[in-house]
Amino acid sequence: MNNTLTPHIATHPGELLKDELDARDIKQKIFASEISMQATMLNEIIKGKRPITADIAILIEKALDIPADYWLNFQTQYELDLARIKEKNVQKILLLENWQVIKQYVPVKFFKKQGFLKDDLDHDIKIVKNIYNIDTIDHLIESVAAYKSEVPAFFKKSEKLQVDAINLFGWSKLVMWQANNEKVNSFDSDKFSELKDELHSIFYKNSNVREETKKLLANHGIKLIFQEKFEKTPVDGYSFWSKDNPAIGLTLRHKRIDNFAFTVFHELGHIYKHLQNNKAIQFIDLDKPRSAKTIEETEADSFAQESLISKEQWNELASNYSDDNSIISFGKKHGINPAILLGRVCYEANFYAFKSKIDKTIN
Repeated sequence: MNNTLTPHIATHPGELLKDELDARDIKQKIFASEISMQATMLNEIIKGKRPITADIAILIEKALDIPADYWLNFQTQYELDLARIKEKNVQKILLLENWQVIKQYVPVKFFKKQGFLKDDLDHDIKIVKNIYNIDTIDHLIESVAAYKSEVPAFFKKSEKLQVDAINLFGWSKLVMWQANNEKVNSFDSDKFSELKDELHSIFYKNSNVREETKKLLANHGIKLIFQEKFEKTPVDGYSFWSKDNPAIGLTLRHKRIDNFAFTVFHELGHIYKHLQNNKAIQFIDLDKPRSAKTIEETEADSFAQESLISKEQWNELASNYSDDNSIISFGKKHGINPAILLGRVCYEANFYAFKSKIDKTIN
C-alpha cells in the first residue's frame, strides 16, 4: 500500500472484519461470544466507532486465524488516512477562503478567458501569485489598494472614460508577467534610427504587421506583448523595464494601422526618453483627453509624431493636401503608409469623420 496517497475515504478494519464474518457465515453475536466480547462492543468495531486494539487483534487472530499484525497495521493505516483526509480538507478550505478573497481583487474572469486559469484552486492561486509577484494574499490586497489610490481622478468623474482599477492593474500585471518570460536580444539605444526605418517599412507594407513588429523589436532587444484589453480598461499601450530589457504591452483596442504605428512609437518614446534613465518607472497609456496628459505623455506623443512624420514632411503634406490621391502619392514618395498620414490629418484637425477611401485596417 502506498502510504503517500490520500484516499477519498478511510476504510476502518471493522469493515474487513464484517466481510470476513459474512464470508464465513458467522453471526456477530456468536463471534462476540467466542472471543468473550460484548455484542455491542463488537458492533461498534464493525461500524468503525471503536478501534481494534492489540488485545482485540490477538482475540481475532485466535478465532479467525488471521495474524494480529494484519489488523493492527490496518488500524494504523486507517488512522493515518483519517489524518491525511483531515489535512487535505483543511487545505481545501484554506484554498477556498483564499480564492474568495482573490476574486475581489483580481479579474479572474479575464484571466480564465485568456487561458491562464483552469478551475483548479491550487494551480490558479499559484498562477495569480506568480502574475502579481506576491507571496501572500495580504500582499495582494495591499498592492491593489495602493494601485486603486493612484487611478487618475478624472476617470472617476467621467461618465465616458471609465476605468476599473482592478481590471487595469490585473491587465498590466499579466503583461509584465508574460514579458518576464520573453527572450530577446540585448538592447542598444544607439540603433533607434535603424529601428525606425525598419518599422516604417513594416507599416508601409501592412502585411503580417503584428508578428513582423514583434520579431523586429525582439531583434533590437525590446519585448513586445500583445494582450487583449479587459472590461473598462481603455488602454492602448504600456511600457516598462523587464529584467535587462525594455518592454511594451499593446491591446490593439483600435485595429487600425495608424493607431498601431503611433502607439508603438509612443511607447518607444517612453523607452528612449524616460525609461533608460529610470528603469523603475512605468507608463500605462490610457484613452484620455489631451488636457489631462502629463509632460511625459506629451513628450512621447511628440516623439511618435516626429518618428512617423517629420516636421518637414508634415509641412509639405499640409501645404499640398487636397484628397486621398495626394495622401497616397505623398506616402509613396516618403515610404509612409497613407493611413498613417490620414490619421495625422484627422488628429491635427481634431476631426475623425473625414470621408476617405483609404483603408486603415491593420493586416
